Amino acid sequence: MSRVGKKPVTVPSGINVALDGTCVVAKKGNLEKRLETYGRVNVNIDGADVVFERVGEDKQSSAYWGTYRSLFNNIVVGLDQGYTKSLEINGVGYRASVAGNVLNLQLGYSHPIDYEIPAGLEITVEKNVITVKGTDKQAVGQVAAEIREFRPPEPYKGKGVKYSDETIIRKAGKSAKK
Repeated sequence: MSRVGKKPVTVPSGINVALDGTCVVAKKGNLEKRLETYGRVNVNIDGADVVFERVGEDKQSSAYWGTYRSLFNNIVVGLDQGYTKSLEINGVGYRASVAGNVLNLQLGYSHPIDYEIPAGLEITVEKNVITVKGTDKQAVGQVAAEIREFRPPEPYKGKGVKYSDETIIRKAGKSAKK
């Protein structure tokens, strides 16, 4: 039985939650996020709490129960606080800048990399730190992973793009022959 699915999702004030058939809709101002449950779980709204219940007693139903509860919790947290990922650029001549809707990266290649910023996300650059902000947890994580993939950190000098909380395990280089 899912331990995650048992917990109700507490909706903060300012976020409106409604049911639309098998879809749960969360709104804050003009932002609207929808979670389609496809009839796999039942959703009950009790004031400021949203409770998810299993439809069947099988293992698949229990998995969907916890998954949809977590997805809806991510929606509520995203609308209330938002999500942030920070990336650090390390390397001589490695730099980044934002021009309009494009992130310009110079990561030691013979050409600059222009990354188009997706709608709904905000990217800022301060010195060697790139910050990705948005209301969708999956989109923020995906964009941060795509930016990191342009030049992953290497283990000898640590050059590349890494998450700010990531630890790079360093390797020893060649040792001189005695």
